[in-house]
Amino acid sequence: MSIFGVNGALAGAYQYAASKDVNKADINGTNFIDQLQKTGTSKVDAYTEYLKQRYGAGVSVQNVGKDQSSIDRIGAGTAGTGNVVIASNILEQMANDPEKAAYYEGKIQNYFNSVPRYQAELSAMGHEIHSSGIVIHPDGTVTHYISGDLKPEVRAKIEAKMKAEDEEKAKRKRQYQERSQKAAEERKQQMELLYKKQSMAGFLANHTTDMSKFTYIGTPEIPEIMGAAVAAYERNIM
Repeated sequence: MSIFGVNGALAGAYQYAASKDVNKADINGTNFIDQLQKTGTSKVDAYTEYLKQRYGAGVSVQNVGKDQSSIDRIGAGTAGTGNVVIASNILEQMANDPEKAAYYEGKIQNYFNSVPRYQAELSAMGHEIHSSGIVIHPDGTVTHYISGDLKPEVRAKIEAKMKAEDEEKAKRKRQYQERSQKAAEERKQQMELLYKKQSMAGFLANHTTDMSKFTYIGTPEIPEIMGAAVAAYERNIM
């Protein structure tokens, strides 16, 4: 396997850079690309490898639309904050036009300079970045994208709060059901008592009317006895 995972033609250029103690800060785009081209590499490929040396392995060549679904796919398909996505036609312009290269490299560097601010702002809101990057679209416009989620500790607090609220709601619901059931039972008992009182009152009214037709001989105390029984019944059911 060749150095840095590139093809054999590019490996020689990387070995050259390593032998001359060339680091990212010292890399001169023109010199580096010239060395790669001496190995037979095309200018576009050489420039692409120069960008990877400068910005990292997250540099890729893709034509990405500006619609939200396209940006979402890029966010879901990348990880970390070192992602640089360049449209193929723009990459070719950058490789062949130093002014275009300087312009877009400035845009890329601006993105990297902005990452700490993005991280701080999201962290203050309880979020963390899972994936972010810069996209240079085929029409030359630039988009910064960020994909992230709540910090684990923030998510845990929110979930704990939601669980406590759900338990409190369930508790209130049980209490309401218990009170409703108790009230229903009390109403049932009251209705039963009322029904019994009405039934007894009707029974006594009918029998009192019937008994008034009779002449009591030897037992004049019967009406008093029934009156006492009625009073006792009413005391028991009240």
